[in-house]
Amino acid sequence: MIDHGTMASGQKSSEAVFILCPYIVKGSHRIMDPKTRLEEATGLATAIRLKVKGAEFFKQHIIRSATYLSKGHVEAFEGIIKALDVDLVFIDAPISPIQQRNLEKAWNCKVIDRTGLILEIFGARARTAEGRLQVELAALSYQRTRLVRSWTHLERQRGGFGFTGGPGETQLEMDRRLIDERMARIKKELEEVKRTRSLHRKARKRVPYAIIALVGYTNAGKSTLFNRLTHADVAAENLLFATLDPTMRRVRLPSGREIILSDTVGFIADLPTFLVAAFRATLEEVMEADLILHVRDSAHAATHLQHQDVLKILKDLGVEQSYEEHGIEVLNKSDILDPEEAEGLKTKSLRSQNPVHCVISALSGLGTQTLLEKIDQILARKEKIYTFEILLTEGKKIAWLYSHGEVLERKDDDVIASITVKISLENHERFNQIFAQ
Repeated sequence: MIDHGTMASGQKSSEAVFILCPYIVKGSHRIMDPKTRLEEATGLATAIRLKVKGAEFFKQHIIRSATYLSKGHVEAFEGIIKALDVDLVFIDAPISPIQQRNLEKAWNCKVIDRTGLILEIFGARARTAEGRLQVELAALSYQRTRLVRSWTHLERQRGGFGFTGGPGETQLEMDRRLIDERMARIKKELEEVKRTRSLHRKARKRVPYAIIALVGYTNAGKSTLFNRLTHADVAAENLLFATLDPTMRRVRLPSGREIILSDTVGFIADLPTFLVAAFRATLEEVMEADLILHVRDSAHAATHLQHQDVLKILKDLGVEQSYEEHGIEVLNKSDILDPEEAEGLKTKSLRSQNPVHCVISALSGLGTQTLLEKIDQILARKEKIYTFEILLTEGKKIAWLYSHGEVLERKDDDVIASITVKISLENHERFNQIFAQ
Protein backbone atom coordinates (compact mmCIF):
# COMPACT_ATOMS: atom_id res chain seq x y z
CA MET A 1 0.00 0.00 0.00
CA ILE A 2 2.79 2.42 0.93
CA ASP A 3 5.55 3.08 -1.53
CA HIS A 4 7.80 5.93 -0.52
CA GLY A 5 9.89 5.41 -3.63
CA THR A 6 13.61 6.01 -3.88
CA MET A 7 15.28 9.14 -2.58
CA ALA A 8 16.35 11.59 -5.23
CA SER A 9 20.03 12.24 -5.49
CA GLY A 10 21.39 15.72 -6.07
CA GLN A 11 18.99 18.47 -7.05
CA LYS A 12 15.29 18.41 -6.33
CA SER A 13 12.93 17.83 -9.22
CA SER A 14 9.96 20.21 -9.28
CA GLU A 15 8.05 17.37 -10.98
CA ALA A 16 8.34 15.05 -7.96
CA VAL A 17 5.25 14.71 -5.77
CA PHE A 18 4.24 12.92 -2.57
CA ILE A 19 0.54 11.99 -2.38
CA LEU A 20 -1.54 11.92 0.80
CA CYS A 21 -5.04 10.40 0.83
CA PRO A 22 -6.74 11.22 4.13
CA TYR A 23 -9.88 9.26 4.96
CA ILE A 24 -12.09 11.11 7.44
CA VAL A 25 -13.85 8.36 9.37
CA LYS A 26 -16.60 10.48 10.93
CA GLY A 27 -19.51 11.29 8.60
CA SER A 28 -17.84 10.01 5.42
CA HIS A 29 -20.37 9.14 2.71
CA ARG A 30 -17.88 7.56 0.37
CA ILE A 31 -16.05 4.35 1.25
CA MET A 32 -13.31 3.47 -1.19
CA ASP A 33 -10.68 0.86 -0.40
CA PRO A 34 -7.16 2.24 0.12
CA LYS A 35 -5.67 0.67 -3.02
CA THR A 36 -8.37 2.09 -5.30
CA ARG A 37 -8.20 5.51 -3.63
CA LEU A 38 -4.41 5.63 -4.09
CA GLU A 39 -4.74 4.52 -7.72
CA GLU A 40 -7.15 7.36 -8.49
CA ALA A 41 -4.99 9.95 -6.71
CA THR A 42 -1.90 8.67 -8.54
CA GLY A 43 -3.84 8.81 -11.81
CA LEU A 44 -4.61 12.48 -11.19
CA ALA A 45 -0.94 13.24 -10.55
CA THR A 46 0.36 11.32 -13.57
CA ALA A 47 -2.29 12.97 -15.76
CA ILE A 48 -0.30 16.17 -15.34
CA ARG A 49 2.99 14.32 -15.83
CA LEU A 50 4.11 14.53 -12.22
CA LYS A 51 6.59 11.97 -10.93
CA VAL A 52 5.02 10.19 -7.96
CA LYS A 53 7.71 9.49 -5.33
CA GLY A 54 5.29 8.04 -2.77
CA ALA A 55 1.66 7.80 -1.77
CA GLU A 56 -0.02 7.08 1.53
CA PHE A 57 -3.62 6.41 2.61
CA PHE A 58 -4.45 7.06 6.26
CA LYS A 59 -7.48 7.47 8.52
CA GLN A 60 -8.28 10.31 10.89
CA HIS A 61 -11.38 11.05 12.94
CA ILE A 62 -11.69 14.81 12.67
CA ILE A 63 -10.65 17.63 10.35
CA ARG A 64 -8.31 20.05 12.11
CA SER A 65 -9.22 23.64 11.22
CA ALA A 66 -5.60 24.84 11.10
CA THR A 67 -4.03 22.08 8.99
CA TYR A 68 -6.84 19.64 7.98
CA LEU A 69 -4.55 16.80 9.17
CA SER A 70 -3.96 15.93 12.81
CA LYS A 71 -0.87 17.33 14.56
CA GLY A 72 0.63 13.83 14.69
CA HIS A 73 0.20 13.28 10.96
CA VAL A 74 1.69 16.70 10.13
CA GLU A 75 4.80 15.86 12.18
CA ALA A 76 5.07 12.27 10.89
CA PHE A 77 4.86 13.27 7.21
CA GLU A 78 7.40 16.07 7.66
CA GLY A 79 10.21 13.52 7.93
CA ILE A 80 8.97 11.47 4.95
CA ILE A 81 8.67 14.57 2.75
CA LYS A 82 12.21 15.62 3.65
CA ALA A 83 13.56 12.10 3.01
CA LEU A 84 11.83 11.87 -0.39
CA ASP A 85 13.30 15.27 -1.32
CA VAL A 86 10.08 16.45 -2.99
CA ASP A 87 8.94 20.04 -3.18
CA LEU A 88 5.24 19.29 -3.86
CA VAL A 89 2.64 17.46 -1.76
CA PHE A 90 -0.73 16.59 -3.26
CA ILE A 91 -3.48 16.16 -0.65
CA ASP A 92 -6.40 14.27 -2.20
CA ALA A 93 -9.02 16.34 -0.36
CA PRO A 94 -10.42 19.88 -0.47
CA ILE A 95 -8.33 22.05 1.90
CA SER A 96 -8.84 25.69 2.80
CA PRO A 97 -6.34 28.49 1.99
CA ILE A 98 -5.33 28.73 5.68
CA GLN A 99 -4.80 24.96 5.93
CA GLN A 100 -2.75 25.05 2.74
CA ARG A 101 -0.51 27.89 3.95
CA ASN A 102 0.04 26.27 7.37
CA LEU A 103 1.01 22.94 5.80
CA GLU A 104 3.40 24.67 3.40
CA LYS A 105 5.10 26.35 6.38
CA ALA A 106 5.26 23.10 8.36
CA TRP A 107 6.70 21.04 5.49
CA ASN A 108 8.65 23.78 3.70
CA CYS A 109 7.22 22.80 0.31
CA LYS A 110 4.30 23.56 -1.97
CA VAL A 111 0.93 21.93 -1.19
CA ILE A 112 -1.90 21.44 -3.68
CA ASP A 113 -5.34 20.00 -3.01
CA ARG A 114 -7.67 17.87 -5.15
CA THR A 115 -9.48 20.84 -6.68
CA GLY A 116 -6.24 22.63 -7.54
CA LEU A 117 -4.79 19.58 -9.25
CA ILE A 118 -7.98 18.93 -11.26
CA LEU A 119 -7.84 22.56 -12.41
CA GLU A 120 -4.21 22.08 -13.45
CA ILE A 121 -5.20 19.00 -15.48
CA PHE A 122 -8.11 20.81 -17.10
CA GLY A 123 -5.81 23.71 -17.97
CA ALA A 124 -3.40 21.36 -19.72
CA ARG A 125 -6.20 19.51 -21.54
CA ALA A 126 -8.23 22.48 -22.86
CA ARG A 127 -7.72 22.86 -26.61
CA THR A 128 -10.55 25.12 -27.80
CA ALA A 129 -11.09 28.78 -26.95
CA GLU A 130 -14.27 27.80 -25.13
CA GLY A 131 -12.49 25.16 -23.07
CA ARG A 132 -9.77 27.61 -22.06
CA LEU A 133 -12.36 30.18 -21.01
CA GLN A 134 -14.22 27.60 -18.95
CA VAL A 135 -11.04 26.50 -17.17
CA GLU A 136 -9.97 30.08 -16.51
CA LEU A 137 -13.38 30.90 -15.04
CA ALA A 138 -13.17 27.88 -12.74
CA ALA A 139 -9.58 28.70 -11.77
CA LEU A 140 -10.45 32.31 -10.95
CA SER A 141 -13.40 31.14 -8.80
CA TYR A 142 -10.91 28.94 -6.92
CA GLN A 143 -8.23 31.62 -6.79
CA ARG A 144 -10.66 34.28 -5.56
CA THR A 145 -10.69 32.72 -2.08
CA ARG A 146 -6.91 32.40 -2.02
CA LEU A 147 -5.31 35.23 -3.99
CA VAL A 148 -2.03 33.35 -3.77
CA ARG A 149 -1.91 30.64 -6.41
CA SER A 150 -1.14 27.18 -5.12
CA TRP A 151 0.13 25.86 -8.45
CA THR A 152 2.50 28.56 -9.75
CA HIS A 153 5.44 26.16 -9.37
CA LEU A 154 3.80 23.89 -11.95
CA GLU A 155 2.87 26.78 -14.21
CA ARG A 156 6.47 27.94 -14.52
CA GLN A 157 7.47 24.48 -15.66
CA ARG A 158 4.84 23.84 -18.31
CA GLY A 159 3.22 27.16 -19.14
CA GLY A 160 0.18 26.75 -16.91
CA PHE A 161 -3.31 26.86 -18.30
CA GLY A 162 -2.50 28.88 -21.39
CA PHE A 163 -4.90 31.66 -20.40
CA THR A 164 -4.96 34.88 -22.39
CA GLY A 165 -2.11 36.89 -20.96
CA GLY A 166 -1.02 33.93 -18.86
CA PRO A 167 -1.89 33.11 -15.24
CA GLY A 168 1.62 33.96 -14.03
CA GLU A 169 3.13 36.63 -11.84
CA THR A 170 0.74 39.39 -13.02
CA GLN A 171 -2.23 37.40 -11.72
CA LEU A 172 -0.49 36.96 -8.38
CA GLU A 173 -0.81 40.72 -7.99
CA MET A 174 -4.53 40.81 -8.82
CA ASP A 175 -6.91 41.78 -6.06
CA ARG A 176 -10.46 40.53 -5.69
CA ARG A 177 -11.92 43.41 -7.71
CA LEU A 178 -9.73 42.63 -10.74
CA ILE A 179 -10.59 38.94 -10.50
CA ASP A 180 -14.30 39.77 -10.38
CA GLU A 181 -13.96 42.01 -13.44
CA ARG A 182 -12.15 39.26 -15.35
CA MET A 183 -14.74 36.68 -14.32
CA ALA A 184 -17.52 38.98 -15.53
CA ARG A 185 -15.81 39.34 -18.93
CA ILE A 186 -15.35 35.57 -19.26
CA LYS A 187 -19.00 34.93 -18.36
CA LYS A 188 -20.01 37.40 -21.06
CA GLU A 189 -17.82 35.61 -23.63
CA LEU A 190 -19.24 32.24 -22.56
CA GLU A 191 -22.76 33.61 -22.99
CA GLU A 192 -21.81 34.35 -26.61
CA VAL A 193 -20.56 30.77 -26.94
CA LYS A 194 -23.82 29.56 -25.43
CA ARG A 195 -25.85 31.58 -27.95
CA THR A 196 -23.74 30.23 -30.82
CA ARG A 197 -24.20 26.67 -29.56
CA SER A 198 -27.94 27.29 -29.30
CA LEU A 199 -28.03 28.46 -32.94
CA HIS A 200 -26.14 25.32 -33.99
CA ARG A 201 -28.63 23.24 -32.03
CA LYS A 202 -31.55 24.94 -33.79
CA ALA A 203 -29.85 24.32 -37.14
CA ARG A 204 -29.57 20.62 -36.29
CA LYS A 205 -33.26 20.58 -35.43
CA ARG A 206 -34.10 21.86 -38.90
CA VAL A 207 -32.14 18.92 -40.33
CA PRO A 208 -32.89 16.85 -37.28
CA TYR A 209 -30.70 14.13 -35.90
CA ALA A 210 -31.17 12.64 -32.44
CA ILE A 211 -28.38 13.72 -30.08
CA ILE A 212 -26.76 10.85 -28.18
CA ALA A 213 -24.48 12.00 -25.34
CA LEU A 214 -21.71 9.86 -23.85
CA VAL A 215 -21.19 10.43 -20.14
CA GLY A 216 -19.24 8.55 -17.52
CA TYR A 217 -16.51 8.58 -14.93
CA THR A 218 -13.19 9.76 -16.25
CA ASN A 219 -11.18 7.03 -17.98
CA ALA A 220 -14.23 4.74 -18.36
CA GLY A 221 -13.57 4.42 -22.10
CA LYS A 222 -15.91 7.04 -23.58
CA SER A 223 -13.44 8.30 -26.19
CA THR A 224 -12.47 4.76 -27.20
CA LEU A 225 -16.16 3.95 -27.71
CA PHE A 226 -16.67 7.25 -29.57
CA ASN A 227 -13.81 6.33 -31.94
CA ARG A 228 -15.19 2.82 -32.41
CA LEU A 229 -18.71 3.99 -33.33
CA THR A 230 -17.73 7.01 -35.43
CA HIS A 231 -14.46 5.74 -36.96
CA ALA A 232 -12.93 8.99 -35.69
CA ASP A 233 -9.50 9.54 -34.18
CA VAL A 234 -10.22 11.40 -30.95
CA ALA A 235 -7.41 11.24 -28.36
CA ALA A 236 -8.15 8.26 -26.11
CA GLU A 237 -5.22 7.92 -23.74
CA ASN A 238 -5.19 5.87 -20.55
CA LEU A 239 -5.19 9.08 -18.53
CA LEU A 240 -7.75 10.80 -16.34
CA PHE A 241 -9.49 13.63 -18.21
CA ALA A 242 -7.91 12.74 -21.57
CA THR A 243 -10.99 14.38 -23.16
CA LEU A 244 -12.03 17.86 -22.08
CA ASP A 245 -13.46 19.67 -25.09
CA PRO A 246 -16.68 18.19 -26.52
CA THR A 247 -16.54 16.37 -29.85
CA MET A 248 -19.50 15.51 -32.09
CA ARG A 249 -19.76 13.14 -35.06
CA ARG A 250 -22.54 11.63 -37.18
CA VAL A 251 -23.28 7.91 -36.89
CA ARG A 252 -25.55 5.71 -39.03
CA LEU A 253 -27.59 3.15 -37.06
CA PRO A 254 -28.52 -0.35 -38.36
CA SER A 255 -31.98 0.94 -39.43
CA GLY A 256 -30.36 3.61 -41.59
CA ARG A 257 -31.33 6.35 -39.13
CA GLU A 258 -28.56 8.90 -38.54
CA ILE A 259 -27.69 10.32 -35.13
CA ILE A 260 -25.18 12.79 -33.67
CA LEU A 261 -22.87 11.23 -31.06
CA SER A 262 -21.35 13.64 -28.53
CA ASP A 263 -18.29 12.84 -26.40
CA THR A 264 -18.07 14.89 -23.18
CA VAL A 265 -15.69 15.61 -20.30
CA GLY A 266 -15.35 12.77 -17.82
CA PHE A 267 -16.86 13.08 -14.35
CA ILE A 268 -15.05 12.41 -11.10
CA ALA A 269 -15.92 12.16 -7.41
CA ASP A 270 -16.17 15.39 -5.40
CA LEU A 271 -16.07 17.59 -8.49
CA PRO A 272 -16.39 21.15 -7.11
CA THR A 273 -19.72 22.86 -7.80
CA PHE A 274 -18.06 25.89 -9.40
CA LEU A 275 -16.20 23.60 -11.80
CA VAL A 276 -19.44 21.96 -12.94
CA ALA A 277 -20.95 25.45 -13.28
CA ALA A 278 -18.05 26.63 -15.44
CA PHE A 279 -18.57 23.71 -17.83
CA ARG A 280 -22.33 24.04 -17.88
CA ALA A 281 -22.32 25.41 -21.45
CA THR A 282 -20.50 22.28 -22.65
CA LEU A 283 -22.70 20.00 -20.58
CA GLU A 284 -25.81 21.50 -22.17
CA GLU A 285 -25.27 18.93 -24.93
CA VAL A 286 -26.01 16.32 -22.26
CA MET A 287 -29.01 18.29 -21.01
CA GLU A 288 -30.42 18.54 -24.55
CA ALA A 289 -29.65 14.92 -25.52
CA ASP A 290 -32.36 12.58 -26.81
CA LEU A 291 -30.53 9.64 -25.27
CA ILE A 292 -27.73 9.36 -22.70
CA LEU A 293 -25.16 6.56 -22.78
CA HIS A 294 -23.55 6.13 -19.37
CA VAL A 295 -20.23 4.40 -20.06
CA ARG A 296 -18.96 2.45 -17.05
CA ASP A 297 -15.64 0.73 -16.44
CA SER A 298 -17.17 -2.59 -15.40
CA ALA A 299 -13.74 -4.00 -14.49
CA HIS A 300 -12.90 -1.20 -12.04
CA ALA A 301 -12.87 -2.10 -8.34
CA ALA A 302 -14.94 1.01 -7.48
CA THR A 303 -17.33 0.81 -10.43
CA HIS A 304 -20.42 1.09 -8.17
CA LEU A 305 -19.06 4.20 -6.42
CA GLN A 306 -18.21 5.73 -9.80
CA HIS A 307 -21.76 4.93 -10.95
CA GLN A 308 -23.17 6.83 -7.95
CA ASP A 309 -20.91 9.83 -8.63
CA VAL A 310 -22.06 10.07 -12.26
CA LEU A 311 -25.73 9.80 -11.26
CA LYS A 312 -25.21 12.61 -8.72
CA ILE A 313 -23.84 14.92 -11.43
CA LEU A 314 -26.66 13.96 -13.81
CA LYS A 315 -29.08 14.85 -11.01
CA ASP A 316 -27.33 18.22 -10.54
CA LEU A 317 -27.74 18.83 -14.27
CA GLY A 318 -31.43 17.96 -14.04
CA VAL A 319 -31.29 14.99 -16.43
CA GLU A 320 -31.41 12.07 -13.98
CA GLN A 321 -35.06 11.24 -14.78
CA SER A 322 -34.43 11.53 -18.52
CA TYR A 323 -31.52 9.08 -18.16
CA GLU A 324 -33.62 6.60 -16.17
CA GLU A 325 -36.37 6.70 -18.82
CA HIS A 326 -34.26 7.00 -21.97
CA GLY A 327 -30.76 5.87 -21.06
CA ILE A 328 -28.38 3.01 -21.70
CA GLU A 329 -25.88 1.84 -19.11
CA VAL A 330 -22.89 0.75 -21.20
CA LEU A 331 -20.82 -1.75 -19.21
CA ASN A 332 -17.44 -1.35 -20.88
CA LYS A 333 -14.11 -3.23 -20.62
CA SER A 334 -15.81 -6.63 -20.48
CA ASP A 335 -12.77 -8.03 -22.31
CA ILE A 336 -10.65 -7.79 -19.15
CA LEU A 337 -13.21 -9.44 -16.86
CA ASP A 338 -13.02 -13.15 -16.13
CA PRO A 339 -15.58 -15.20 -18.14
CA GLU A 340 -17.96 -15.75 -15.18
CA GLU A 341 -18.15 -12.03 -14.37
CA ALA A 342 -18.67 -11.15 -18.03
CA GLU A 343 -21.45 -13.75 -18.32
CA GLY A 344 -23.09 -12.38 -15.16
CA LEU A 345 -23.13 -8.89 -16.65
CA LYS A 346 -24.69 -10.20 -19.86
CA THR A 347 -27.45 -11.96 -17.90
CA LYS A 348 -28.11 -8.73 -15.98
CA SER A 349 -28.24 -6.74 -19.23
CA LEU A 350 -30.91 -9.05 -20.68
CA ARG A 351 -33.18 -8.39 -17.68
CA SER A 352 -32.62 -4.64 -17.46
CA GLN A 353 -35.23 -2.17 -18.68
CA ASN A 354 -34.74 1.29 -17.18
CA PRO A 355 -32.07 2.15 -17.93
CA VAL A 356 -31.22 -0.52 -20.48
CA HIS A 357 -27.88 -2.31 -19.93
CA CYS A 358 -25.44 -3.28 -22.66
CA VAL A 359 -22.18 -5.19 -22.15
CA ILE A 360 -19.37 -4.18 -24.50
CA SER A 361 -15.65 -3.82 -25.07
CA ALA A 362 -14.99 -0.53 -26.86
CA LEU A 363 -11.41 -1.65 -27.45
CA SER A 364 -12.24 -4.93 -29.24
CA GLY A 365 -15.66 -3.90 -30.59
CA LEU A 366 -17.44 -6.73 -28.75
CA GLY A 367 -21.11 -5.84 -28.21
CA THR A 368 -20.96 -2.47 -30.00
CA GLN A 369 -23.29 -3.63 -32.78
CA THR A 370 -25.83 -4.68 -30.13
CA LEU A 371 -25.43 -1.23 -28.56
CA LEU A 372 -26.27 0.46 -31.88
CA GLU A 373 -29.35 -1.77 -32.22
CA LYS A 374 -30.51 -0.83 -28.72
CA ILE A 375 -30.10 2.87 -29.53
CA ASP A 376 -32.23 2.26 -32.62
CA GLN A 377 -34.93 0.50 -30.58
CA ILE A 378 -35.14 3.24 -27.92
CA LEU A 379 -35.36 6.01 -30.49
CA ALA A 380 -38.08 4.05 -32.34
CA ARG A 381 -40.12 3.80 -29.10
CA LYS A 382 -40.15 7.59 -28.94
CA GLU A 383 -41.97 7.75 -32.28
CA LYS A 384 -45.74 8.10 -32.83
CA ILE A 385 -48.03 7.77 -35.87
CA TYR A 386 -49.54 10.93 -37.35
CA THR A 387 -51.64 11.62 -40.45
CA PHE A 388 -50.94 14.82 -42.39
CA GLU A 389 -53.26 16.38 -44.99
CA ILE A 390 -50.97 18.27 -47.40
CA LEU A 391 -51.64 20.03 -50.70
CA LEU A 392 -49.94 18.24 -53.59
CA THR A 393 -48.39 21.56 -54.57
CA GLU A 394 -46.51 21.69 -51.23
CA GLY A 395 -43.71 19.38 -52.31
CA LYS A 396 -41.24 20.54 -49.64
CA LYS A 397 -43.54 19.41 -46.84
CA ILE A 398 -44.08 16.01 -48.42
CA ALA A 399 -40.35 15.53 -49.07
CA TRP A 400 -39.53 16.53 -45.46
CA LEU A 401 -41.86 13.88 -44.05
CA TYR A 402 -40.32 11.20 -46.28
CA SER A 403 -36.79 12.12 -45.19
CA HIS A 404 -37.50 12.48 -41.45
CA GLY A 405 -40.07 9.78 -40.76
CA GLU A 406 -41.29 6.38 -41.90
CA VAL A 407 -44.24 6.80 -44.29
CA LEU A 408 -46.73 3.99 -43.56
CA GLU A 409 -49.52 4.96 -45.97
CA ARG A 410 -50.28 7.60 -48.57
CA LYS A 411 -53.57 8.39 -50.31
CA ASP A 412 -53.80 11.14 -52.94
CA ASP A 413 -56.81 12.78 -54.53
CA ASP A 414 -56.72 15.57 -57.10
CA VAL A 415 -55.63 18.20 -54.57
CA ILE A 416 -54.48 16.67 -51.26
CA ALA A 417 -52.07 13.97 -50.18
CA SER A 418 -53.11 12.16 -46.98
CA ILE A 419 -49.85 10.85 -45.52
CA THR A 420 -49.66 8.56 -42.47
CA VAL A 421 -46.15 8.65 -41.04
CA LYS A 422 -44.33 7.30 -37.98
CA ILE A 423 -42.23 10.14 -36.65
CA SER A 424 -40.64 11.25 -33.37
CA LEU A 425 -42.33 13.81 -31.15
CA GLU A 426 -39.36 16.12 -31.69
CA ASN A 427 -39.66 15.87 -35.49
CA HIS A 428 -43.42 16.43 -35.30
CA GLU A 429 -42.77 19.67 -33.41
CA ARG A 430 -40.00 20.62 -35.87
CA PHE A 431 -42.30 20.05 -38.83
CA ASN A 432 -44.86 22.39 -37.28
CA GLN A 433 -42.16 25.00 -36.56
CA ILE A 434 -40.56 24.88 -40.01
CA PHE A 435 -43.82 24.95 -41.96
CA ALA A 436 -45.83 27.19 -39.62
CA GLN A 437 -48.37 29.16 -41.63
